[in-house]
Amino acid sequence: MSFALLLLIGALFVLAGIGVPIAYSILAASMLYVAVAGQSVGIVGKTMVDGLYQSFLLLAVPLFIVAANIMNAGTISDRLLRFSVAVVGRFRGGLGHVNVMASLIFSGMSGSAVADAAGIGKLIIEMMTKEGRYPRGYAAAITAASATIGPIIPPSIPMVLYALVSNASIGYLFLGGIVPGLMMGAVLMAMNAWMAHRRGFAVEASVPLRDMPRVTVKAVPALLMPAILLYGIYGGVTTPTEAAAVAAAYALILSALVYRALKARQFFTILVDSARASAAVGLVIGGALILNYIVASENIPAQMSKALVGLEVHPLMFFFAVNLVVLLLGCLLDATTLILVIVPLFIPTARELGIDLVHFGVVIVVNAMIGLITPPYGILLFVINAVTRIPLGEIIREVLPFLAVLIAALVVMILVPDIVLFVPRLIGYGG
Repeated sequence: MSFALLLLIGALFVLAGIGVPIAYSILAASMLYVAVAGQSVGIVGKTMVDGLYQSFLLLAVPLFIVAANIMNAGTISDRLLRFSVAVVGRFRGGLGHVNVMASLIFSGMSGSAVADAAGIGKLIIEMMTKEGRYPRGYAAAITAASATIGPIIPPSIPMVLYALVSNASIGYLFLGGIVPGLMMGAVLMAMNAWMAHRRGFAVEASVPLRDMPRVTVKAVPALLMPAILLYGIYGGVTTPTEAAAVAAAYALILSALVYRALKARQFFTILVDSARASAAVGLVIGGALILNYIVASENIPAQMSKALVGLEVHPLMFFFAVNLVVLLLGCLLDATTLILVIVPLFIPTARELGIDLVHFGVVIVVNAMIGLITPPYGILLFVINAVTRIPLGEIIREVLPFLAVLIAALVVMILVPDIVLFVPRLIGYGG
């Protein structure tokens, strides 16, 4: 390891440690590296610009962000919420089940955990805490936990980023997330049911069966979005990036023309907010591209692969070790940074050891999402705290049981690859 690389790592940790945003920390540390290594600082700008502008796949990120913001601004979220209440609200702990089911449905549209938590999640928390039916910390905790499903069931912004760094098929990654996402929803509902009986949560008034068709019909246009996306990709009609554009256009038509709930002024605000969010993600992606260039120039992936293969590390042990590292780093780093900066270090070794990159990618994304609710720096905990003003301590205390069952589900996904690969293989995947 060269002196310049050691200096980069030290600068990165110092800058991030004093509160500098991770994107700026990476950019500053990378410029320090190229200066000390005797290279032109212009390489930093060229690598970032080339990486951002030559990847058609990256266009999917801002388009999915726009789609999520449009759905939050319109009445789509409300209709999905009423549908979820009608289906599962009748059981003990029903609003907790509604919370998870709404996230399962909404995840098929937004691809973003933060969009899920800040949008439909806020509505459910208000419902759960009304008249003291659920402790506010519990309502916030299950909302944060269920929001982790958002980027697992397609579409998924983190999977788009993983496809960028691994060259794995984005289509098969999307398909691979379906069963794990449903599994996460199932374990969260099971934990909610157990907690509801243990703590005596109220049973909500059930929606009459005669009202079910009306509620379902109102939700059908919104429920069709995941089907439209998947058919577009796997029917050969659109690329994943074009599918993201279709998602944004469909959300706009639905909100503005079908439901008539979106005004021109709101749409302008949505575009501005989406541009800001996309720019923030773009800065992290740009910094990661530079860092990946430096890592490649130092030949670190090849050295890691050689060392691990020489030690005859069992693929399963390597897989568990990588997931432990990602889980621990997830306590401190956001998912985008993990996927773009840390995960590329392990991909060559995973490929060398014969680990399927679709299985590897889906599990890593699930792991990174669990990191979003892992103290001390679980970004979803901070998002929920910001939009509801519920004290962070209450949220952390209540989220721990949900965190435990999600980690258990992650272990099962590692041990049983078919959980991830079952659906892709139905479509012809040979991994």
